[in-house]
Amino acid sequence: MAAQKSSGLRRARLGVDVGLTNTDLVLLAPEAEPRHFTLPSLGRMGMDELAHILDQLDLRAGQFESIHITGGQTKTLPDALAGTPLIKVGEMEAIGRGGLYLAQHEAALVVSAGSGTAMVSARMPNGPASLVAQHVTGTAVGGGTLQGLAGLLLGTTDALAINALAEQGNANGVDLTLLEATGGAIGHLPADANAVNFGKVARMGPDWHARREDIASGLVRLVSQVIAVIAINAAKAEQLPHIVVIGHLADLTSVRKVLAAVAGYYDAKIVVPVNPGYGTAMGAVLSGLDIDPARSSLR
Repeated sequence: MAAQKSSGLRRARLGVDVGLTNTDLVLLAPEAEPRHFTLPSLGRMGMDELAHILDQLDLRAGQFESIHITGGQTKTLPDALAGTPLIKVGEMEAIGRGGLYLAQHEAALVVSAGSGTAMVSARMPNGPASLVAQHVTGTAVGGGTLQGLAGLLLGTTDALAINALAEQGNANGVDLTLLEATGGAIGHLPADANAVNFGKVARMGPDWHARREDIASGLVRLVSQVIAVIAINAAKAEQLPHIVVIGHLADLTSVRKVLAAVAGYYDAKIVVPVNPGYGTAMGAVLSGLDIDPARSSLR
């Protein structure tokens, strides 16, 4: 996973993605493994906040050839920090470039599943410099939705705790299945696929109580299915053969299982690369580098 000598790197670069929940960083240095960091977002991003983030990680702006930053309110930042160029990268470019790079594709619908969900058509028809990344669609349903609903229904917003509960649960404990709703399978959907998210709760009445694990599993399925179905339709509309999901929501094993199940129902290709949570920060740090995602050894 060493950087290619032809990549144009002279010194280390830092990529920063300022999200609603997390700020992600990727440190890219010649002949070294990329290093990843995640810190809670500070609510805004000014020079003081950026300097504070670097200080927390024992990093200094002068260590880097350049800092590449995207997301949040970063467009208002100046062009340098302590003499180091501060390069603002468009969020669609960072999402598209990062998703293609991590999945080793030259064209895909890149889905950034964070607090909310953005879907970007990304193509490199003639190499990295030719990247065309355009926002296609998205949904306000995302990791923030999962945490918010879990906070109301389960008393926790901790993503890892929600994931652990969901892995022990069965979403059909709260969902109505096709078998229960229609008597059998429909099209490519098997009889045990859900027909109504949380439909069983309404049917069973106010005195019925679902298991916490089943509620968690049902929440994960609800959020993940919405994202997957919209992505599949968007990829078809954009005539893109691959869907790449990045963002910290895709870090959760329970989410990845639902994405894979929905992809199987519709014969779609949904890929979740390694370290999906750092996809956008990786796209930012790669901005301006001639690294082909389908051929690079930088991993």
